[in-house]
Amino acid sequence: MTKSVIHLAAQDAFNFLQEHSQAVLVDVRSEMEFLFVGHPKEALSIPWRDEPDWEINPDFLARVRRATSLDRPTLLICRSGHRSLEAGLFLQANGFSAVYNVAHGFEGDLSDQHCRSSLNGWRFDGLPWEQC
Repeated sequence: MTKSVIHLAAQDAFNFLQEHSQAVLVDVRSEMEFLFVGHPKEALSIPWRDEPDWEINPDFLARVRRATSLDRPTLLICRSGHRSLEAGLFLQANGFSAVYNVAHGFEGDLSDQHCRSSLNGWRFDGLPWEQC
């Protein structure tokens, strides 16, 4: 039976990380998003898709394997939760058993005014983040 990726709201993901010191938070956005938009504190940057061609990063699996292990809780975050879900399904297909997706991601869903960080997501919830 195939397990599905577990979705956690941003606050629940933060709480999970506080309660499970062995858990790893991987930011799968592009390197430019990670640097210039900001990222959760202590998140590792391992892009799932990156510039210039936005193809799946051929080093993604190897880099995640170096950062964590198959049974260690691995939380994935992107801008809105879509790329991280795709990356999580890929990790599960490659043997990872404890994969979590941060629903709504770092910036959250678009508002009616087409703005992010105004409805939901890591930044909206006021969770620790940095831009450097």
